[in-house]
Amino acid sequence: MNETKKLVVVVTSGFNEERSSVAWSVANGGIASGYEVTMFLVSSGVDWVRKGGAQIAQLNPLDPPVKDMIQNVIDSGGTIMVCPPCAKVRGYELDDFIDGVELAGSTSMLGVVSEGAKTLSF
Repeated sequence: MNETKKLVVVVTSGFNEERSSVAWSVANGGIASGYEVTMFLVSSGVDWVRKGGAQIAQLNPLDPPVKDMIQNVIDSGGTIMVCPPCAKVRGYELDDFIDGVELAGSTSMLGVVSEGAKTLSF
C-alpha cells in the first residue's frame, strides 16, 4: 500500500523575517518530492496571503518570487489554512485573502497531523 506523504508547514512570521519566505521554498520542495502540503499561517504569517501582499515580497533573491511559490502550493492541490483569530485581530476577513485560502483553526491543522503529516515551523 502506497501512502501519501504529508507535510504541514507552520508559518509564524510575515515579511519582516526571511526564514518565513524559506517556508514557502521548503513547501515547494515538498511538493516536488511528492508530499501533500498544508500551510498553516498564524500571527503575521497571515500577511503572506493577503491580496497583493506577496506581490511585494521577495526576501531571498535566489528563490523564485514568493507569489509564485504560494500559487504553486495552490495549483498543486495543497492547502493554505489561515488561523481565524490571527486574521481577525488584523482586521482581515476571508475576502481579504487570495483565492484558494481557507480560514481554519488549529484543530483542522492537527487533523492533518493526526493523519501522519510531518511538521515544520518557521
